[in-house]
Amino acid sequence: MTASLTELLRINYPIIQAPMAGGITGPELVCAVSRSGCLGSIGAGYMAPGDLSALLSDIKKNINQPYSVNLFVPEQPDASRSEIQNAFEALRSFREELHIDENPPVFNEGTSIYEEQLEIVLKEKVPVCSFTFGMPAKHIIQELKDNGSIVIGTATSVMEAILLEEQGVDAIVAQGSEAGGHRGTFSGPPFHHMMGLMSLIPQICDFVKIPVIAAGGIMDARGYRAALCLGAQGVQMGTAFLTAFESSAHPAYKEAVLNAREDQVVVTNAFSGKEARGIKNQFIYEMEKETRILPYPLQNDLTKEIRKAASEQNNAEYMSLWCGQSPRLSRSQSVESLVQSILSLSKDATL
Repeated sequence: MTASLTELLRINYPIIQAPMAGGITGPELVCAVSRSGCLGSIGAGYMAPGDLSALLSDIKKNINQPYSVNLFVPEQPDASRSEIQNAFEALRSFREELHIDENPPVFNEGTSIYEEQLEIVLKEKVPVCSFTFGMPAKHIIQELKDNGSIVIGTATSVMEAILLEEQGVDAIVAQGSEAGGHRGTFSGPPFHHMMGLMSLIPQICDFVKIPVIAAGGIMDARGYRAALCLGAQGVQMGTAFLTAFESSAHPAYKEAVLNAREDQVVVTNAFSGKEARGIKNQFIYEMEKETRILPYPLQNDLTKEIRKAASEQNNAEYMSLWCGQSPRLSRSQSVESLVQSILSLSKDATL
């Protein structure tokens, strides 16, 4: 008999805190979620290997419960020197507004960082390792499993879920179009994979045998119960945990989410070159008609200094305010309060 999601992950409740990259998932949030009987997650996609090692050391000193590390499967886009220069030039007004020096663009070596991150995950025997933006090689998945890690993949379509199951993952995050930030599409253009969660979950559940985790717009007990009714064995929640007291999100970011309306949440590639859902601000507004945008992750590297300076200057108009489609359901509360509010209203909390 196939193990349930809670048995597989060795957690009490089938709730996963989404691995939001970009500094949101600090030790306080991850530890608080795991202590609550759910699964705390580190969004390590942009983290330097040394920073990941330090964070893992901190977490392991504070909890004995399982936790997860999420990695981005690297992408290798092409861009000519002139395209890079043009995209850099398109951002000049923002750099001037934020008083950023005109330094030439420097791009990360995504593949080497990914490989170093994997080495750390293996060395530290991380309990759960999840992947976004693609499928890791079969031998990597097997090596992680042989090392004691549970491996989770991210799918935005039935075909992606089938491919991930064939690749050997233990569970699948079914990510609906309602999800905030970047989605895990890897088998075609993101706009060809904009299926809503209510439609996506039952279709994936009908075509794979491993546990399915619902993600996208789930904020409270109602979304949790609906996901389980549709066949998912658990949920992954991002925006709901983003505004928690323990989240490391910038205060201006939290405030923007708490005060946002649903019609202010848009999909844009302006910040990173990959479509992502977030709150529309001045940066997105001014970039709407801009065509000089590099593919991910090159554009993400170009805007890094803008986002960093905006954060330091407490200027939410130039920060990437990733958010799911249900901002009106966000609350300023502790992790414990959020989890208990879901469980207390859910008869099937221990499924």
